[in-house]
Amino acid sequence: MEHIGSARDAAELELLLAVARQRMNAGQDELDLGLAAADQSALEVTGTRMGRLLDALAAAYRQMGFDTVTGGDAVFEQLVTARVIEPTSKLDAARVLEEAGMPAASYPTLKRRLPGYATPEFRAGLSAACAARAALGPSALVLYDVTTLWFETDLGDGFREPGFSKERRLEPQITVGLLTDATGTPLMVEAFEGNRAETKTMIPVIRGFVEAHGIAEVTVVADAGMMSEANLKDVEDAGWWFIVGGKLPEIPYAIAQWGRDNPGREPVDGMILTQPVIMGTKTDQRRRMTYYQFKADRARRTLRGIDTQVAKAEKAVAGQAPIKRNRFISVEGGTRSVNRDLEAKARALAGWKPYITNLDADPAYIIGSYHQLWHIEHAFRMSKHDLRARPIYHRKRDSIDAHLAVVFAALAVSKRIEHLTGWTISRFVKTLRRYRQVTINTGHHTFTAEQPVPDDIRTALNKIHHPAGD
Repeated sequence: MEHIGSARDAAELELLLAVARQRMNAGQDELDLGLAAADQSALEVTGTRMGRLLDALAAAYRQMGFDTVTGGDAVFEQLVTARVIEPTSKLDAARVLEEAGMPAASYPTLKRRLPGYATPEFRAGLSAACAARAALGPSALVLYDVTTLWFETDLGDGFREPGFSKERRLEPQITVGLLTDATGTPLMVEAFEGNRAETKTMIPVIRGFVEAHGIAEVTVVADAGMMSEANLKDVEDAGWWFIVGGKLPEIPYAIAQWGRDNPGREPVDGMILTQPVIMGTKTDQRRRMTYYQFKADRARRTLRGIDTQVAKAEKAVAGQAPIKRNRFISVEGGTRSVNRDLEAKARALAGWKPYITNLDADPAYIIGSYHQLWHIEHAFRMSKHDLRARPIYHRKRDSIDAHLAVVFAALAVSKRIEHLTGWTISRFVKTLRRYRQVTINTGHHTFTAEQPVPDDIRTALNKIHHPAGD
């Protein structure tokens, strides 16, 4: 006698009886009487669904407030869900959703709805939902960066144009500016012409966000490439604060003076030197503060690179290696030599990094805020790789804007899941898509069955469905 299981109600009893019938009939031959009989050896599976994954994505989507700002637009939610599960074309999104067990709108319906997702009003609603989730308040610290997305075409059209490419490509491209909060949660995305200078994208994006959400005080954190002197003035004239990483083409006074006062001594790891600076033209001078921080790890990496380049330069000058591009080789009157003055300057600057600000705050806060930029860099990596943001199949401006709206919402949902679980979105999707809910018809009842999940997955799902602090 074999024990099949225990039932707590009539439905579970019916399922156990069906399983018992399967096992009793297994291996038994039937006399063919020419009668059409129903196959009693197998239960009918009427549907499957990636229930754990779909329910988690739906929960994060609603926590971001997208269901509210889109008016419950089911098609947009389907596109966002498909983009997170398996980034592909809009035409192929139906296949992704069907495999996941989620109803999918027809492609003609999708095409009719896309223009609405490109409107400024729709995209502003998504931005407002993200701002509300970030709880920025009257003052905010925001991160800004840009990337480029290229197209497989040779001809520009005024929007898709060749320009400076971060991927070193020659094809027409667009420039995409992304604004996030200090944790990397996206707040706003905007597309610009591919030949628009990166520095000319920042002010329009931030001004549009600030005016839309009534933020009185803004601290903008950006990399050195974003902050031209004109941008710094525009930020100050708007009443905002800024924190920007700088470059060191020359040895600044503060570092040189420390070296003179401490001959032969190595700077302490984490040391910070302060130097007020006057920037701008004579007719429009601005007083700012520069903090120079020394990091031992950064110095070791830089010095290792200097040693390698100087060694190559010495071999090239001695005729033992071909001459290639090397900043430590100087040529005067046909004579090649190793530029020892440049080497000495590079070694003196190894490990130091400047941070420029107009904010009156503790240096540790200034430097710590700047280093939050890794969040936005991570967001760009997610959008380019995990979500495949490059609009391969789009040509018109409205279509590209609609595509970026979907990617923006998918990025926000992905960041929400990463924030709650501590998992990367790629790991989360890859793990959860293996767990499916199966709907079974026994002939008398319909049941839903699913395999149990391990404790780590259960913990992650609980964090999504029952987030702390919400």
